[in-house]
Amino acid sequence: MKVLEHIGNYFLMLQKIFGKFTKWSVLKKLIFREIDVLILGSLGIVSFISFFVGGVVSIQTALNMENPFLPRNLIGFATRQSVILEFAPTFISVIIAGKVGSFITSSLGTMRVTEQIDALEVMGINTYNYLIFPKIVALSLYPLVICISMFLGVFGGYIACVYGGFSTSADFIEGIQLDFRPFHVTYAFIKTAFFSFILATIPAYHGYFMKGGALEVGKASTTSFVWTTVVIIIFNYLITQLLLAK
Repeated sequence: MKVLEHIGNYFLMLQKIFGKFTKWSVLKKLIFREIDVLILGSLGIVSFISFFVGGVVSIQTALNMENPFLPRNLIGFATRQSVILEFAPTFISVIIAGKVGSFITSSLGTMRVTEQIDALEVMGINTYNYLIFPKIVALSLYPLVICISMFLGVFGGYIACVYGGFSTSADFIEGIQLDFRPFHVTYAFIKTAFFSFILATIPAYHGYFMKGGALEVGKASTTSFVWTTVVIIIFNYLITQLLLAK
């Protein structure tokens, strides 16, 4: 019953977010601030993880190809498929849930504890729109982050494979091009669009409706990370089943 109550409150929150809109002159500044914190602030960790995990994927693929009759271009093929289909859109989103999601929850939770949200409501401001809508707009740019992650993942695989002596540059590039299906990229970005909305709204829900004092802010951040990750994994399964299953 408690889960159903949370789901009901979550959809009620979504309805109020798109209710009374804040003035565009104010909203614009908030959106740019959120883009700077949530998107640009995530590029460093995403780039670092993507590059090295792409390298690890290619090395592990190469080390497990013990049969000498297997073509070496399969290393590039496996790296491309792993990075585009799952690693970049899904596992980077889980990592971002820990970084961005926790930040959103803690910032809104702190505002709730210090009664800043109550003060905004007293002034007649739609706090749902004022505080949460800019985060949704900012994270609509999240597919750009995943695009960078895809590129750096494959590039990291290329560097590790070629300079590690596991394959030639020509073989790896041939593997990247082997049986390439543009719909796989489309599928990855469709997933990412859903994940971006989840990353903005679920942590915001846990922060906005947080109860208690300063100690509960940390607990709310942990809870939001867990639930954001769970919902991402569930949506990942459902979207994969709908778009890729035959």
